Amino acid sequence: MSAPDSPNLTNCDVEPIHIPGSIQPHGCLLACDMTATTIVRHSANAQAMLGIDGNLNGMALRKVTGDALTHDIRNTLSRTQSGERAALLFGKQADNGRRFDIAVHRFKGSIILEFEPAEDSIAEPLELSRAMLGRIASISTTERLVSESARLMQGMLGYDRVMIYQFGPDGAGKVVSEARRPQLESFLGQYFPASDIPQQARLLYLKNTIRIISATDFERIPVLPVIDASGEPLDLSFAHLRSVSPIHCEYLRNMGVGASMSISIIVDGELWGLIACHHYGPRTLSMAQRVAAEIFGEFFSLHLNALRHKQSLDAATTARSALDALLQEAVRAEDINALLAERLSEFSKLMPADGLALWLRGKLTVLGTTPPEAEIPSLARFAATVADGRIWATHKLANAVPGAARYADRAAGMLVIPLSQRAGDYVFFFRKEVVQTLEWAGNPEKSYDTGPLGDRLTPRKSFAIWKETVHQQSVPWTEQERMFGEAARSALVGVILEHSELLADERAKAEVRQRMLNQELNHRVKNILAVIKSLVSNPTARSDTIENYVESLRGRIQALSVAHDQVIRGDGGGGLTELLTAELSPYRSGSVTIDLQGPNVWMDARSFSIMALVLHELSTNAAKYGALSRPAGSLSVSWSVDSVGACDISWTERGGPAVRAPSRRGFGSVLIDRSIPFDLGGESNVRYDPEGITAQFRIPPRFVSLRAERSAPMPAAAPAVPEGTPGYAGKRVLIVEDQMLIAIELEQILGDAGLTVAATLTSPQESIAYLSANDLPDVAILDVHLGDKTSEPVAEFLMARGVPFLFATGYGDGSMIPEAFAKVPVVSKPYAAEDILRQLASLV
Repeated sequence: MSAPDSPNLTNCDVEPIHIPGSIQPHGCLLACDMTATTIVRHSANAQAMLGIDGNLNGMALRKVTGDALTHDIRNTLSRTQSGERAALLFGKQADNGRRFDIAVHRFKGSIILEFEPAEDSIAEPLELSRAMLGRIASISTTERLVSESARLMQGMLGYDRVMIYQFGPDGAGKVVSEARRPQLESFLGQYFPASDIPQQARLLYLKNTIRIISATDFERIPVLPVIDASGEPLDLSFAHLRSVSPIHCEYLRNMGVGASMSISIIVDGELWGLIACHHYGPRTLSMAQRVAAEIFGEFFSLHLNALRHKQSLDAATTARSALDALLQEAVRAEDINALLAERLSEFSKLMPADGLALWLRGKLTVLGTTPPEAEIPSLARFAATVADGRIWATHKLANAVPGAARYADRAAGMLVIPLSQRAGDYVFFFRKEVVQTLEWAGNPEKSYDTGPLGDRLTPRKSFAIWKETVHQQSVPWTEQERMFGEAARSALVGVILEHSELLADERAKAEVRQRMLNQELNHRVKNILAVIKSLVSNPTARSDTIENYVESLRGRIQALSVAHDQVIRGDGGGGLTELLTAELSPYRSGSVTIDLQGPNVWMDARSFSIMALVLHELSTNAAKYGALSRPAGSLSVSWSVDSVGACDISWTERGGPAVRAPSRRGFGSVLIDRSIPFDLGGESNVRYDPEGITAQFRIPPRFVSLRAERSAPMPAAAPAVPEGTPGYAGKRVLIVEDQMLIAIELEQILGDAGLTVAATLTSPQESIAYLSANDLPDVAILDVHLGDKTSEPVAEFLMARGVPFLFATGYGDGSMIPEAFAKVPVVSKPYAAEDILRQLASLV
């Protein structure tokens, strides 16, 4: 497939990127018939890479791969359900003695085999991915999740730049997080238009969640034949080696990018954004590294989804609280008009807005950025024509109101809430023009090179096109924001109507209406909570393949989410009582009985995670089908620690529907029956008695202990700053540390204490170059050993310029510190926040 001669918005959107007729050169490809018997197509480099002479098409697969490897490939195919996830074989040896990592998938009548040279180890990338999942599992805000994930991904894969890129309602993307090498220009906060990622590319991102370009100037290796006897090209939608659009490669080269990778972020089945990695030279990832990145990307998507729903719930709770407080005051107020004007700021808690205006009885009150006050009366007259007893909103006010283009920089979007049944009284919410809210981190005047495919492929040019497209538009109003506005309208109309009626009995009726509206708000909040709960209710089947392992991991992550934010994980574990309380608290009511009896048992991290999964399954099953689904139901959970220190747990349900043993063993049944014996070496026994489920569990003594005092669960707190250490604010700290996870933890400690991290560097050469080119920091923290080097040259550089510093070392004492620095403070790894901050206080 050749590139269009003159790329534009139209032909970029129709380019057939799923059937390029070629692959990238870091691997080779074979396509076989559906029985994986005969090769029907091959990439032009397959003979050289596989060590086979002659035309491969028509040759038996076993003559190329050998009988043993062919047997493994066919067994692997039997475990795959569709082409969306390739089955993977690691470190397989062909007859020519070469070792390959192999991806196998079936799609549209073909078996597609992709061969790549095998790496020595698959364990290290997967273990690093596991550590990264642990780093972000406890993050409780979307802002911190996207911020830290970019840095973690850069540390894991070593790309020069990693960005998290979020799509807006119009399809344009914004860089919301970035980790980069210090000398690179920042793209943080910059926008790129929807046309930079054509529609068919977005569809492929939904199908194939990871995409790698090893070199933007790679040689395209043709697939032979490009068109088969039936006239069809080979569909490579799910092939990792699939060649890339020359238009996209030109776009990247115009930015100076030599290699790239993208991981899809999928939320509620939609493409939320991308984790985009750029490298300024060629870069090829092993299959194990790609699998680790894919696992991280899927966990990130799930965690982001859960946090977004939690954020929606928090927003609903905040809006309801603000409205409740306003309504309570309004019911008692003598002058409702004065109260609404005085409390206009309370309306801002309903939804994000740049400005508000209250137009009530012909009197104006404004807050924040709004249109000129002289324009508000005309907006009120316009509102009377469109907001007929309901809210009305637009993010393109200039298209609806003549003359609104004059103040689009101040108010490009508007949402109107009528305050009475008659026209004339309104609360206006305003949002600025999108292009007015941009915050450039780099130089907006900088021009990238324009390549032979034209200006449209230059990012600065494409941004200018997008800026013109979104001129006089604001961020759109979401369905949830409209819902909050309508709830506020209903409630306020009732209260204002009550004040206008002067009779005591009408006041009582208005209070009833208020309560009903508040109950409706509460019902809507619970609906949002139900959406969050649904994230953790879809089990998956177990399998030995890596793909099914990823699917199983998704189910486990979702099952753990209930305990995730409620139970403190101090000392690497948690209390059994707190875990039970967190899991069962949603089901406590006056109609059911839940009894918890037992000592204060502490579980280590391993048993805590397993029990969180088991108890979540039991709790949700009891609420759906068991004792907690009936008003008269009862649940008793008791536990004890025997003479050898093992913990015996008894779960007894009574008063629910008649119980029958399940006809098939799904994920939940297998998890309850096998996880404790398999993972902990304990015991699990579940009886399906007609009167209710009875379950007995035994956790071996090495996983549990008794504690004298019970601690209530609470959110994990940031490390406390030691008392008596003033003067942190504004101090700049240089970190020299070659271990990514340790550096991130140290950055968090310093940030929480109010210090500013000037830079985090990984080698003596890079550190001295940075210090020579930038303002000196107030203090520095130097890791003693940096790979095969030490930080001694950096220490000498700082000492000569009077910059205080301290050493960090993994050795138990200061024996590895050169004698010339004997008086320099030393902090041992792993870091204790108090030690780090105390030593810094003494230095600054």
